Formats: sequence, C-alpha cells, structure tokens
Amino acid sequence: MWATCSCTPQCREANTPVTDVQNLDRVVIRFAGDSGDGMQLTGDRFTADAAVFGNDISTLPNFPAEIRAPQGTLPGVSSFQVHFANYDIMTPGDRPDVLVAMNPAALKANLADLARGGVLIADTAEFTKRNLAKVGYESDPLTDGSLEDYQLHALDLTGMTVAAVKEFGLNRKEASRAKNMFALGLLSWLFQRQTEGTIAFLGEKFATKPEIRDANITAFKVGHAFGETTETFAHTYAVAPAPMPTGDYRQISGNVALAYGLITASRKADLPLFLGAYPITPASDVLHELSKHKKFGVTTFQAEDEIAGVGAALGASFAGHLGVTTSSGPGIALKAEAIGLAVMTELPLVVCDIQRAGPSTGMPTKTEQADLLQVMYGRNGEAPVPVLAAQSPADCFDTAIEATRIAITYRTPVIILSDGYIANGAEPWRLPDVAAIPPIDPDFATAPNGTNAKGEEIFLPYKRNPETLARPWARPGTPGLEHRIGGIEKAKDTGNVSYDPANHEEQVRVRQAKIDGIVDVIPDLEVDDPDGDARVLVLGWGSTYGPITAAVRRVRKEGGSVAQTHLRHLNPFPANLGEVLRAYDRVIVPEMNLGQLAMMLRAKYLVDVHSYSRVRGLPISLSELAADLLDEINDLSAEGNAA
Repeated sequence: MWATCSCTPQCREANTPVTDVQNLDRVVIRFAGDSGDGMQLTGDRFTADAAVFGNDISTLPNFPAEIRAPQGTLPGVSSFQVHFANYDIMTPGDRPDVLVAMNPAALKANLADLARGGVLIADTAEFTKRNLAKVGYESDPLTDGSLEDYQLHALDLTGMTVAAVKEFGLNRKEASRAKNMFALGLLSWLFQRQTEGTIAFLGEKFATKPEIRDANITAFKVGHAFGETTETFAHTYAVAPAPMPTGDYRQISGNVALAYGLITASRKADLPLFLGAYPITPASDVLHELSKHKKFGVTTFQAEDEIAGVGAALGASFAGHLGVTTSSGPGIALKAEAIGLAVMTELPLVVCDIQRAGPSTGMPTKTEQADLLQVMYGRNGEAPVPVLAAQSPADCFDTAIEATRIAITYRTPVIILSDGYIANGAEPWRLPDVAAIPPIDPDFATAPNGTNAKGEEIFLPYKRNPETLARPWARPGTPGLEHRIGGIEKAKDTGNVSYDPANHEEQVRVRQAKIDGIVDVIPDLEVDDPDGDARVLVLGWGSTYGPITAAVRRVRKEGGSVAQTHLRHLNPFPANLGEVLRAYDRVIVPEMNLGQLAMMLRAKYLVDVHSYSRVRGLPISLSELAADLLDEINDLSAEGNAA
C-alpha cells in the first residue's frame, strides 16, 4: 500500500512539509469501538469528506445485532470500513491499512484483518486491566511487544478529548463521548481531508444542544491540531481524486437509492406511492427515507406486523396507487400468502427484500444472499413473480425503476433483492437526468372492454392484453367498471369464481406465460471477455458484482484469461443465458449462500456450473476469489495440456 510521494497539488495545499507526505493510490480505514462509541457516524463523516474531495469510495458498516451489548465485550464491537482511492474501486477492501481501535475488544475483534505494517491507532485510556480481562488479554498488547509488526500509535484519545472540552461544563462521561470526533480530526489531518464539511454537519446535527455541538466541534478541531503538532506520525498521506465522468455526484447508500428510485418511478407513472412496512433490519432505512418525502405524494404506513404491511400495500395498489412493501427474509416469509394474493388478483406490487443472514433471526446485521429460492418458490401453488437483483448501492435506484415498470406494465408483484452489504454500504452516485427517464404508463381502464350475452357493453376485469397478457387495471369507483377480485381462482375474462379444472389449468399456464413473456423486454446478457478466448466464465448476481469484478481485474493483471457476466434478472432469465453458459468450458457462480443460483442454472440449462459459496455474513473476499480463479484457470489449462 505505502509508496513514496511524488508531490501533488493536494499535498502542496496542506500545512505539512512536502517531505512528510506519501502519495497513495488507495487506502482502507476501519474505525472500531463499542456500539456507543459513534463508529458509524465517524466512518460516515470520513466517507462524506472523501466523496466531496473526489475520491471513489466504497464502505462496509458492521454493527452488532444486540441493541445494547455489554460494554467492552466482543459482541458489542461496532465497526465502519471505508475504502477510498484515486481510481474506480469495486469493494470496501478485504483488509484495512489503518485500524482505529477504541478499546481492547475492538482491537481483538479486528487485529487479524489489519495488514502487516499497517497503521494502528489505539485509545490507551480504555486499555485497563478490567477491559483487557473482559476479552481475554493476559497482558496489555500496547506495551507487551505483540504489536511490533504494525505502526502502533498508542494515544490517550479519551484523556485529550476530556481536557479539550473541559470549558463546556460536561461531566466526564459526556465529554468522553466526543472522542470519536477527536479521532476523526486526527484521521482528517493524516489523510489530507477538508474540515469544513464535518464542522458544518456537527453544527446542524447538534443545533438544539449548543454545549454538545461545541464540544464535538472542539474535539474535532483539537484532534486535527494534535496531528499537525505531534511528532508521533512520520508521514501524512494523500490520495488524489479519482477521474469520473462529468456530472454532479453525491454519496448514497443502497437503501436511500432504493427509496429515491421508488419515488422517481411513482412520479414517472404519475401515481401516489404507498409504502406499507414493518421495521426490520436491514430494511428499515427505506421506510425512514420514504417518510421524509410526503411532498412527492408518498404515504408511509408503519404497520403493526409484516402481514398488515403487505396487505395495506396491496390494498393501495387496488385503489390505483403504487403499492410497495419492504422487509428482510423473515418478513418475506410472513408476506408470502399476501404476495400469492397479488399474483391471483394480478395487481402491481413492488416487494423489496433486503436480505440478511438466516435462518430465523440468524445474524440480523450481517449480509447474505440466501433468500433467492424463497422469493422464487416460497408461495403455495403456481405463483410466479419476476425477480430482480441490484448489484451495488447506486444500482438500487435503477433497479427500483425497472421493477416498478414491470409491475405496472404486467400487473404483477415484482420482488427486488438487495442485501445488508449494499443496503448500508455507500458509493458515489452520479445524479441522473430525471427528464431522460421514460414515463411509465399505468394505462388505467376507463371504459367497458367487452359485451355480455345480450350485447351490452360490460367490463371484463380479466380480459388480457394480447401482447403482455396483463389484465386491465381499473380504479375502484370508475363508473361502469365495477368488478370483483379475490384469492379464489378466476374464470377467463369475467374474473368470476371458478372451480372448473380446465379453466384452472388455463389460468395457471397463462399467469406463467405472462411472467415468461417479460423476457421480451429484458436485454440480452452481455459478457466481458476482452480477448474472446477465455475458457472460464464467472457469473454473479446481486452484491457479488463488486468482489467478482475486482477479482477478475486482478486475475487479468496476473495474466489469467477469464470472462465475466452478471445477472440483474433472475426470473425470467435473459433469453441468451443458456447460449452464454454453453460457450465456456467452466462456469463459476460465486454466491453468499450454498449455491442457490447454481442449482437453478443446472436445473434449467443442464450445464454443470461450479458453485463458489461463502456464507460468513460478510462480502466475498476478492483476494480469495482471485486466487481461486487463477487455480481454476491453471487446472483447466493443465487438463487441456494433458489431453
């Protein structure tokens, strides 16, 4: 990581002597401490400053599931990792180059990940005998020589913070809470970050609590000044801005991007948006964000349970709104019957599944991709639904719009798969030209569309569009378009209750044909195979996009030939997927589950795809994947030579 400086304009603008600056391409920093130490806020602020500076960024928040784990224990450790660079990056990084550890538990939980020779900043005030004993340290690692492989900076962050904010009259406990801002100020100095944005943020965040505001701002400034005046650090570091296409950018998380995409889709369809949801990690932020945007015709309903949330959303769809419901795996299980009702009533409904580690409660704050089979098949009867998966935080915006377009056009529930990694992670997002996004036509029924035996004009609620097989969508109360819907099987055209066997088979097949027909609006799968001679194809879906892309880059840099492609549409698959799979000698499918997509591909295309499974509650390691891909390529080459 660390390299000798060739001075940049950013270096010259700093107050640090030029000889003390090292110029880097990329850095990974991890802030770690108790869940009450403000590590998420600290990391988020550093990320925001890096984004404003122009670096490419990728983040990985990691926090405990317990609301208040015992202080100073391993289960209570919260961390935030940010990767920032002067080029296009795809992941938050496998290993931090810098670790800020606020207590012994944070050190013990994260030290194994810190790169050898990396910078370690530890708060000595928390390394008491009691705190060391809590996590099994027999001696103080800051003084016993066990950390000699790292650039250790043992600093009394708490003591310096308390002294710095003494004038504001806070007690020691309140004063010490500002130590995260002291650490942020120090890191801002160390990596040449601007300070104005954080100072303005703190002023706004604590505007109603002047003494807390002033204490945090002072701690931040003093931390920065400590860096400037101390001789503890041999260098500061500069990471230049990354070249990006011209445009306006902002930092965005997956859940916020998903909320913005849903709002944009509702406006493009000229429909009020109704969200029915029950709070659940890691989906709750979509509810929180949408609740801020009533001015765009958004109504949010925090229901008493998951079933009420989806039921209300489906009712809103019946009323002519864009009905949306959000949850994670456990909630999707509870919503399954109502999603089946949406299949039978053939109403637009957008269902967002922000996946987390299971089963049952599992590890609710950790990421996973294990809901794929659940959303594909987890309903009674033949109840097909389209399934789309976002590949990154920013991509959640586009995925939400596409899912809404399909739901409205084909009169069907659509499931969006995200996960905790991309939901909470952040990256730069170029603001789109909203005017260039095509409108979505709800095409509401406004007049009768058939006749009865007497030749009188009537409304047939299940008379299908010959191109899309979608039934008409009629707002309740539209004169002459009275109709009934419900969960019992429908007779052709009329929608009357029917138990006729032949009719049931026809309706089951036509509902499946409607979903299959969506393939006509799905673009063909594109394969990244620069030389056109790769024998190995890596195929992913969802948030594996970042690790796969980064691993493929590394393999190619080391001389390996490998192709890559990525699926957004999981039901139906792109029309050319079978052709793509059969074009390669070996297809590898990395997933954060035990091979669910791999099983689907084998069953549908009879291709022996190789599953690459990781279910650790963390994103797939790009380093591990790159090494394993090189092994696969070499093995395949050796087999060919032997033949």
